[in-house]
Amino acid sequence: MTKNVAVLMGGWSAEREVSLLSGRDCANALEEAGYRVTLIDVPRDPVRLIAALTPRPDVVFNALHGRGGEDGCIQGLLEMLRLPYTHSGLLASALAMDKPQAKRVFAAAGIPCAEGRVVSKAAYLAEGSPIAKPYVMKPPNEGSSVGVRVIKNGSTPNFTEESWPYGEEVLIERYVPGREITVAVMGDRALGVTEIRPRQGFYDYRAKYTEGEAVHLCPAPLPKPVYDEAMNLALRAHQALGCRGVSRADLRYDDTKGEPGQLYMLEVNTQPGMTPLSLVPEIAQACGISFAELVSWMVENARCDS
Repeated sequence: MTKNVAVLMGGWSAEREVSLLSGRDCANALEEAGYRVTLIDVPRDPVRLIAALTPRPDVVFNALHGRGGEDGCIQGLLEMLRLPYTHSGLLASALAMDKPQAKRVFAAAGIPCAEGRVVSKAAYLAEGSPIAKPYVMKPPNEGSSVGVRVIKNGSTPNFTEESWPYGEEVLIERYVPGREITVAVMGDRALGVTEIRPRQGFYDYRAKYTEGEAVHLCPAPLPKPVYDEAMNLALRAHQALGCRGVSRADLRYDDTKGEPGQLYMLEVNTQPGMTPLSLVPEIAQACGISFAELVSWMVENARCDS
């Protein structure tokens, strides 16, 4: 019997537009693979969402990004409804989305991270950064580089009450020079490594979602021991958080003092972008896995946590 798959997309986070793209592309690929698909633009009201999930689908494909869809909230509701869903479960989703907590998990697993501290917005406004320049400011629980600022030597952050709408806390991390690296993980294996080279600046929200603003080198032109270690760290991070399904690990590779350099884990994305041109599908394609095959695998491996 053909499975009926409900694709959750949209939502109310800062990444709503990206999620709509992911959802529609995943839905098209699933229909191509022979599934019956229902698209749901997720409302914030759980009663309305439950109504939209009636009649009951066989599987939920979670194509949401950011708060509400990636942080354990939707996962908790789907657990209560006993609806199998794609990507990571409640706990892994919540841990990965909370960057300071994820860093603690990585440190306990022996995964190198850039040192950082969480400060209140009020403390930063009064005292400045507890870390010397250059450093990175980021919201503790946003994705897609939303709100991320790189403060380099000689620059002054434009930071005010009004310019920081991401809550009362700021994560400050030491800036790691070098190269932007990302690794796709599918189930119990790392698929491959891509290097990202933004045309200008760093790999911010605009560079991620504007065609031509960044070059993807897949496979990444890294020395084999470094390539293999990036794969190893991504899989270890996926497992340490308790992720399942597909995830993407973002790292920095500091080779500014020559080879071998040092890899640093930045974060794990439990709901990575899922358009055919996104990083995870691009890496999967390089491994011979088509976009339709990738999303079909995700549906067939969907489940609840308990």
